[in-house]
Amino acid sequence: MCRLLIVSNRLPVSISKRKGKISYSPSAGGLATGLSSFYKSYESIWVGWPGIVTQNMQEKEEIEKHLKSENMYPIFLTKRQIENYYEGFSNKTIWPLFHYFSQYTVYNKKYWEIYSNVNKLFCDEIVQIAKSDDVIWLQDYQLMLLPQLIREKLPDASIGFFLHIPFPSFEIFRTLPWRYEILNGLIGSDLLGFQTYDYVRHFISAATRLLGVDHSLNKLTLEDRTIRADSFPIAIDYNKYSKAYQKPEIKREITRIQKIIGVRKIVLSVDRLDYTKAITQRIKAFNNLLENNSEFREKATLILVVVPSRSKVEHYSKLKEEVDELVGSINGKYGTIGWIPVWYLYRNLDFNKLSALYNLADVGLVTPFRDGMNLVAKEYIASKKDGKGVLILSEMAGAADELGDTILINPNDIDDIVKALKTALTMPEDEQIRINKEIQKKLKRYDICRWAEDFIGSLNEVKQQQHLLLTTRITHAIKMKIVYDYQESTKRLLLLDYDGTLVSFSKDPEKVFPDKALLEILEKLCKSASNEVVIISGRKKQTLQEWLGHLNISMVAEHGVWLKYKNTDWEMIEPLDATWKMEISPILELYVDRTPGSFIEEKEYSLVWHYRKTDPGQGEIRVRELVNHLVYMTSNLNLQILEGNKVVEIKNSGVNKGHAASRWINREKWEFILAMGDDWTDEDIFKSLPETAYSIKVGFVSTEAKYKIKSPTEVRQLLKELSEVKTV
Repeated sequence: MCRLLIVSNRLPVSISKRKGKISYSPSAGGLATGLSSFYKSYESIWVGWPGIVTQNMQEKEEIEKHLKSENMYPIFLTKRQIENYYEGFSNKTIWPLFHYFSQYTVYNKKYWEIYSNVNKLFCDEIVQIAKSDDVIWLQDYQLMLLPQLIREKLPDASIGFFLHIPFPSFEIFRTLPWRYEILNGLIGSDLLGFQTYDYVRHFISAATRLLGVDHSLNKLTLEDRTIRADSFPIAIDYNKYSKAYQKPEIKREITRIQKIIGVRKIVLSVDRLDYTKAITQRIKAFNNLLENNSEFREKATLILVVVPSRSKVEHYSKLKEEVDELVGSINGKYGTIGWIPVWYLYRNLDFNKLSALYNLADVGLVTPFRDGMNLVAKEYIASKKDGKGVLILSEMAGAADELGDTILINPNDIDDIVKALKTALTMPEDEQIRINKEIQKKLKRYDICRWAEDFIGSLNEVKQQQHLLLTTRITHAIKMKIVYDYQESTKRLLLLDYDGTLVSFSKDPEKVFPDKALLEILEKLCKSASNEVVIISGRKKQTLQEWLGHLNISMVAEHGVWLKYKNTDWEMIEPLDATWKMEISPILELYVDRTPGSFIEEKEYSLVWHYRKTDPGQGEIRVRELVNHLVYMTSNLNLQILEGNKVVEIKNSGVNKGHAASRWINREKWEFILAMGDDWTDEDIFKSLPETAYSIKVGFVSTEAKYKIKSPTEVRQLLKELSEVKTV
């Protein structure tokens, strides 16, 4: 069984040093809490920073020895690295930006450079640890460059990445100066996991717009592989919380709190100190509740648990001051002898105290401005042994997708929170039980182990699919067989697509011109009397003539409308009619007007709608609308609609690359046939070939071709080898 390497910024343990003695305690935070119980049940190693800065080698050895006994592998960071990589780029750049607090975002080149260096440090350590069959599961925003760094060192590694925070909309993400580097880092993964489908959509939108990668059904197609992006809403250790009340120490804690609070209602708020959590909104809402609803005074208490976090970051220290002032104001204004309106606990509570509060609280108040998931909401519901209790949840939290039966609020609307508090504090118990019992069933069924197994299982599926695609990849042995058969034959036919096969696709017209290196390869191939080289393209005959007309080469233009045998003039494959253009042109013009960046190309016997330069999302929607429109319009016109790479072409029926290729295939008794293409329009060529022919698809997608090749660069390398072969 393969091992699992979990890699995160922090290990699920915090290390501190007091009076020369090193002590260990569980880490706070959703990631450490969520996965700590899972990884111990798996053959796994957890890699990350242990939370302590030390240059003492003896201390490092002691820490490393202790952690390795717990299947943890520490990566030690310097104070400078923590200040710039973690406190700097991670928490002053990525955290605010990805949570839509762009006004707090700091763009600092030094932060970025050290963030990059620390990701490289993690990579170097992982490469030393990893075995060939390990599953590497990378965690969260501190390590977004790591997937590609590992991929470069371990090309066949099984790499999953899970982002625990939101992935922002494209308009937010595009403001990041290092957006390309972040995306290129992430697509080194085989599987990318997000908390909600909204975040998946945002990531795919950014990847297609900025990197130009194609996608279909959450699968991104790269040059050498496909990767998948999907949602995996993180879960909790349900039994840990649902059965906690049975522990004697928690029962004692429940009794202790009850004696202090009495019969008053408890509103519970538990969160890290963070401006994304809208903690001040909760306090203000509770203040307004008391101010405008005197019946709740001395009848309800807000227990406000704020876990210290990132105290060295300016916005956090200011937030702490604001929380302190608001709490002091409410308690001073409404407090009485025997009743404190707000119990304010600025500390990290242990599990027993937290579980007791979850169990006792009548209302759970979880109102972040933005949150990847928020496990407090799930923990609160899981802890309600009798089903009594009401959760008030921000609709901006990822958990809202799963816990929609609770009271959802807009955290920016304090009046909305006040209204929710009144509803929650007066909700009938049978209604509370009905809602919570249904949610508990879901939380129990999809717990943390099921979540992790779901992710790992999906990662394995992706790797299997990649393997199937790669089984037909051109290997060295297959290439040698092609070269050998080429060398041993005297009648050879080479059928070659142009765009995407001999040259890479580009929005820049100058980059698709045949360069000197390509022309030299084609010229050498054409010089052999044994060779018939045919370029089969969708381009106009005038363009092909200008670019390649000086070579002793055959050509097919406009997907088979025009053909030219070497040393002859262009001729039509069959008589065609173009009067239909007058009827179709207005339709295409309408879609050009509605789709910025699109344009029409008119060929002699076809019309082409190009949308490569459009917004990818809009282009995908418009092309479906256009095709449906055209199918209806052309049903009686003897026309065909041809979808290519970011183009839609309308032409006479019966004209295609396969039909044109057959003109050459049937002319001779060829001893060697090689056909290469990248587009689905080239599938007609592959279908027309005899069984003995070599057919090669550029790119790793489904195809009729026998083999697949990575890119035009590899196509050229193969053709170059053939051109240099000494033939019989």
